[in-house]
Amino acid sequence: MGAVSSAPVKLWRRLLAEFLGSAFLAAVVIGSGIAAQRLSPGQIGLELLENAAATAAGLFAIILMFGPVSGGHFNPVVSFVDAAFGGLSWRDAAAYLPVQVAGCIGGAVIANLMFARPAVSISTKDRATPAHFLSEIIATLGLILVIFALARSGRSRAAPAAVGAYIGAAYFFTSSTSFANPAITIGRMFSDTFAGIAPASAPAFIAAQILGGLLALVVIKALYPAITPAQAAEVIVPHQQDRAGPAAARAAHDGAAAPATAQPAHHPASPPPSQP
Repeated sequence: MGAVSSAPVKLWRRLLAEFLGSAFLAAVVIGSGIAAQRLSPGQIGLELLENAAATAAGLFAIILMFGPVSGGHFNPVVSFVDAAFGGLSWRDAAAYLPVQVAGCIGGAVIANLMFARPAVSISTKDRATPAHFLSEIIATLGLILVIFALARSGRSRAAPAAVGAYIGAAYFFTSSTSFANPAITIGRMFSDTFAGIAPASAPAFIAAQILGGLLALVVIKALYPAITPAQAAEVIVPHQQDRAGPAAARAAHDGAAAPATAQPAHHPASPPPSQP
């Protein structure tokens, strides 16, 4: 059987997947926050639990939906760390950034409209404190470590569940509720609701997230010095398009091994009949 050749999915398709995934992510985060406020008014702990559970489950599903096309980053820090390891070109990482931000803003607008709120309402929730700054460094560091540890160890298929679980947990073990994403930070400025963040607080959050990403880059190189561009290209989930044929293309595109081609059985030639 000939070798299976693969190539990246076309850029416009990956950008569309990143836009839609980022929009769904923001809609899940903000929409579940609004719902939590309405379902459990005044019960902050229960509101946070509802918001965290919906975000963890939603993120798991969103990565499964769009990951096979773009990798399912939805986060500029993930994209640029991936580029640093050679899994994504710097040009493509730069192209991912604006669509991730635009998607998160669009998702915030949709979440507001789904709950009969003004399409845009700038958040007044101040979150800029030293504790929040440290929390965002730790939250982003942990997120990037989860993603690249799985890629390096060949367990990228577990990434959707692992990323969702980590973010759900980080809602509770960080005081910032683990934004860990500059794009969602910007998007959440456009909703003056439970999940919002005041524009004055956003720069500190984004700076902390970038710092967390840089720190993760150093830690990953220390823990996994042999990580290769091919392994980094599996982040967050495999997303390659095969050129060897329709069945193989579907398998490679979904991150699976190409199905083996059946080979005809080889039978040795029958001996000639014995002569009388």
